[in-house]
Amino acid sequence: MTTRVRRRMGVEERRAQLIGVALELFSHRSPDDVSIDEIASAAGISRPLVYHYFPGKRSLYEAALKRAADELSGRFLEAHEGPLGARLIRVMHRFFDFVEEHGPGFAALMRGGPAGGSSTADALVDGVRQAAYEQIIAHLGVVSPPARLEFVVRSWVSLAESTALLWLDGKRVPRAELELQLVHDFAALGAVSAAYDQEMAGVMLRVFSQEPADGPFGELLTRLSVLAPAAPAVPPQRLPQSLR
Repeated sequence: MTTRVRRRMGVEERRAQLIGVALELFSHRSPDDVSIDEIASAAGISRPLVYHYFPGKRSLYEAALKRAADELSGRFLEAHEGPLGARLIRVMHRFFDFVEEHGPGFAALMRGGPAGGSSTADALVDGVRQAAYEQIIAHLGVVSPPARLEFVVRSWVSLAESTALLWLDGKRVPRAELELQLVHDFAALGAVSAAYDQEMAGVMLRVFSQEPADGPFGELLTRLSVLAPAAPAVPPQRLPQSLR
């Protein structure tokens, strides 16, 4: 007979294990419903030992949030190759992969969960949003974003976040359709802003000129063209002077 010897973990290894166990539990249930006893049981250690590594549930929760935030920020990383529309589709696919894999955990990350209102949780959420914003700006190739472009990108990041949270409540719209719709939303937000600002117009015209007809942005134009015959004509007196 052989005796199975449990390997003793180092401090950082044990902390990493507990964070992983907690994140897994938080990903399937609301953090409010997960107890320290459950985390200890899942990790195969005693409750007091959990407190040896983390002062309390909030500190463990915030450590799990940090790992989730780092992973979610990484979903926005994409090679700067090919048309922007195709890149955004891949980003949205990875983003919704995370949302689907970590449903309650994603909701807790964005809404605050039991750590709601803490500066650490707020900073983590802001960090994810900032990382997403910086990635999109980098894809647009703009060094000093004009104010309207910043408004568009930050509004779009917030839209993706709120859409994902709403989608988790019943998943009433096919996920692939939402991913494509969010990419179309980005183009639409940019186009509307471009109608008001010459600098934004330059950015969006450059983006659209690099898009293939069969890409996501080209598909948006096709979908919108269906509405054109039904759209009421605008009286000339209401058109901008430049379009009369």
